[in-house]
Amino acid sequence: MEKRLMTVVAGLALSTSMAFAQSQISGHVTSSEDGSPVIGASIKVAGTNTGTVTDIDGNFALNAPAGAKLEITYIGMNSTSVKAGKNMKIVLDPDNHSLEDVVVVAYGKMKKSSFTGSAAAIGNEQLENRAVSNVSKALDGQVAGVTVTSGSGQPGEGAKIIVRGFGSINASNNPLYVVDGIPYDGNISSINPSDIAQITVLKDASAGALYGARGANGVVMITTKKGETGKTKVSFKNTLGWSYRALPKYENVNQKEFVQLSYEALRNSYEFTNGMSHEAAVAAARAALSSNLGGEQYNPFKNYTFSEIIDPTTEQVRSDATSAWNDDWMDMLMNSGAPRHEHELSVSGGTEKTQYLISLGYLNENGILKNTNFERYSGRTNVDSQINDWFKAGMNTSLAYTSSKYNQYADKDHSSAQNNVFYSSQFVSPLYPMYLKDASGKDLLDANGNRQFDYGENGRPSLTDYNPLAGLYEDKSYNTYDNASVRTYMSFGSDKDSFGWAKGLKLTLNFGADYVSGEQTTMMNKYHGNQANAGGYITKAHNRTLSYTFNQLLTWNRTFDKHSVDLLAGHEFYQKKYKYMNAAKTNIVDGIDELAPAAKLTDGTSYSTEYDVESWLGRANYNYDDKYYFSASFRRDGSSRFYKDNRWGTFWSVGANWRISKEKFMENVKWIDNLSLKASYGQQGNDAILDALGYQDYYVWQNLYDLSYSNGGAIGGFVSSLENKDISWEKSGNLNIGLEGSLLNRLIDFSVEYYNRKTSDMLLNYPMALSTGFSGYNANVGNVRNQGFELMLAVAPIKNENAVWRIQWMGSTIKNKVLKLTDKSNQIVSGSYIIKEGLPIYTFYMAKSAGVDPQTGAQLYYAYENMDDNGKVTGEYITSDYTKAANSKYYCGDRMPDLYGSINTSLNLFKCIDLSVTTTYSIGGKILDNLYMSSMQNMYFNNAWNKNALRRWQKPGDITDIPRIEVAGKYTLTDNYLIDASYFAIKNITLGYTLPKIVTSKLHLSGVRIYGTAENLALWSHMKGMDPQYNFSGSTDYVYSPNKSYTIGLEINF
Repeated sequence: MEKRLMTVVAGLALSTSMAFAQSQISGHVTSSEDGSPVIGASIKVAGTNTGTVTDIDGNFALNAPAGAKLEITYIGMNSTSVKAGKNMKIVLDPDNHSLEDVVVVAYGKMKKSSFTGSAAAIGNEQLENRAVSNVSKALDGQVAGVTVTSGSGQPGEGAKIIVRGFGSINASNNPLYVVDGIPYDGNISSINPSDIAQITVLKDASAGALYGARGANGVVMITTKKGETGKTKVSFKNTLGWSYRALPKYENVNQKEFVQLSYEALRNSYEFTNGMSHEAAVAAARAALSSNLGGEQYNPFKNYTFSEIIDPTTEQVRSDATSAWNDDWMDMLMNSGAPRHEHELSVSGGTEKTQYLISLGYLNENGILKNTNFERYSGRTNVDSQINDWFKAGMNTSLAYTSSKYNQYADKDHSSAQNNVFYSSQFVSPLYPMYLKDASGKDLLDANGNRQFDYGENGRPSLTDYNPLAGLYEDKSYNTYDNASVRTYMSFGSDKDSFGWAKGLKLTLNFGADYVSGEQTTMMNKYHGNQANAGGYITKAHNRTLSYTFNQLLTWNRTFDKHSVDLLAGHEFYQKKYKYMNAAKTNIVDGIDELAPAAKLTDGTSYSTEYDVESWLGRANYNYDDKYYFSASFRRDGSSRFYKDNRWGTFWSVGANWRISKEKFMENVKWIDNLSLKASYGQQGNDAILDALGYQDYYVWQNLYDLSYSNGGAIGGFVSSLENKDISWEKSGNLNIGLEGSLLNRLIDFSVEYYNRKTSDMLLNYPMALSTGFSGYNANVGNVRNQGFELMLAVAPIKNENAVWRIQWMGSTIKNKVLKLTDKSNQIVSGSYIIKEGLPIYTFYMAKSAGVDPQTGAQLYYAYENMDDNGKVTGEYITSDYTKAANSKYYCGDRMPDLYGSINTSLNLFKCIDLSVTTTYSIGGKILDNLYMSSMQNMYFNNAWNKNALRRWQKPGDITDIPRIEVAGKYTLTDNYLIDASYFAIKNITLGYTLPKIVTSKLHLSGVRIYGTAENLALWSHMKGMDPQYNFSGSTDYVYSPNKSYTIGLEINF
């Protein structure tokens, strides 16, 4: 008993002495930038779990043993370790390299200095400066070697992205999107850009080979925000903006000029084609003018009839003709100053063991086309927890609801249709009014006193049964999508020494799923338009996508003296299921956009698809003394798209990085901060086969049957696609060599990269004899190469405590060449393009203009007797016969630019004023302006004439490049309509003011920023009315015009 009592007394004495050894430690943490308090900095006693965080004034207090060391950390600042004391003054320096130094790669992260591949990271600040509803558009001008189209201006629509050129002809060229480590199958438009912490674009095999089957066209890695250790932070962001048409209208002729040109076209046809005398042609043209222009109801000049308006002496429109109306259809369709507002709220924080983030967002964006709109509700929760020393888990979930109201004839599926709203509004004759007119030219009102739309039902020569403005209000087109995504992981293992031989060994289980449920509705009214005879029309489509990825990754990371090893081995399974159902009915009930009350079923279909990929993967990274880095990766994929004997593909990469600046012979070269030489090579695959309509083909190795052709009451169908069990992966071999560095304490950063990407065994349509009933079948044939340079130079002309000014230039070149097609043909001709061995994809192939005959005004063409495979012609001559010219087509250039990239600059003054400007440019390449061509070949008075038609040939001796105009002239596609695709665009200007921390701390706020943004501010190009950035093919269509926007915003952090 006495012994036990002595033990208890000794224990009490020991604990008392330990308690007295603890002392109260206090201090104040500030930033070296401006002396402001650092709020939420982590203060931890080294080697213990004791810690705290700084308050809103940067102060902290805790108990710590005498002589203990304190570890102070804060995101975005350099960590420090100091000896504990009383009334401590701790100053933290900003970590200017913290974001740039980490690259998100396949299945993990790594320091940029040790990275052997090619990648570029875009931070949250660059994304939030862009007033875009779809994050894909924010990548424009941010990454060298990445081309981003302007795409559609429809609110919510995204851009198309191409990484380092076209790697395929019939298979997809789209990059793989990965969100928080898992391939993403949801709608990109459902992701709130403010939820994103960083986007990394992986461009070469060393970076993306671990994604095997789907990484051949590059990988876009999206990392969402996480919570941080410290006090709870509440952020609120509110923006308000207005959108306008970004492009000027095509310059078309006015009403009088249109009548003048129409008269001349008739006269020339009578004189040159029909052989009439000039006098007889004049009389005939004057007499025929009214019937060709739609009759007197479409004559705006009420003081003359069409047959009187041309002075027979001067052959000019009479100068005193006055117009009763002059409707500009484009202006009447535009919603200039379309409002946009967005509201976001996020709450984040955490302890040393658990961090969380919750965000909510709402966006409402009206389109520049009247009665079009995009709306998004989004929410996200992200939780990470270190449950104990060897177990960590987390879950990231997001929900989004999006709805889009659009015009059915303004989408990509109707981009070349005559009733496309942008076609009709830009190229309708200026004579035709939007509303019905009476005989005096005044509006014809209905019984309620309202104006009535003119549907062209009374003899209008073009756009019969159609009115674009009426279609925006009397018809309906909208879609809604429910999006749900989850990413969850469990990690077993630890980096602590106490785990002995298992230190650095971890098993991580990752599961991710994406679910999208969509509904599309189109309803056309029963009174006017092309469905009036059917009593109106309604169609509804439902689609549902469910995909999931489950992988198991075993990693081991250890350092032995100067040697560091990082190993990964894993298994992954991916599945995607898609279901589609559609039905259509006619004879609808007004005001009810549902199928049930409509009377007659005209269409009904449904189908489903499934796509599976199983993978085994591995990676090894080795680092010696932070100077020499080596990497190797391996992945074996099995795809359900191929027959079982050809299902598996092997993809791999190797890479090396030499940090020259770490060598001893560089020790005295102080002006070089970092200098690295890297190289990599690898092989990737592509199984994304597309069908003739551009949709994914999941069953290419099987015979496919179309069973929608019933014969009376019997089931009917036919073979729509032939099987090929031998078909397998496209293979892409990628070489990358790069030199990058920073100089003069990062006053200068630079990088130079050369890439060579060769795609072999391309997935193409192999031709067959038409007598078989098939044009061909899918097979592995053909090779194509993309190669070029990517350059980046960033300088900081001013860098001091009060001002930081940074300028960045990026430039990329690309040379594309088709190396091989099928053994039956070395070329594929499609419309105005040719795909031919030795030439770039999207080479223009058409008749070549030889000018205009000054005596007759006829269009002249070059023709030839023969052309060899190199494009050299023999027996060349000039002719006015377009048939001969069409059989003597020339290679007329291609879409590929000589140089493209961006020039960006940012300026920060006095830690409170920030200005950033993003511009993009492209030099070289050509684009076919179909819209301009339509307005220069107005064969039946259906279209407006372009102003350039006023330069037409009129009499013998005229020297001009515009031939005489005629009725029903031949449709002549020539290189006259190829336009230089060069451009320079101001993509974004952002000006912001951040209240000083000394002010916000008194308001008990951690930050306040007010800013304004201009998006798509200006474009200079050789095209008028269309955007040369619209697509990659080099051909323009009638698409929803891009818009420019002005936005003001307020961001408050509590």
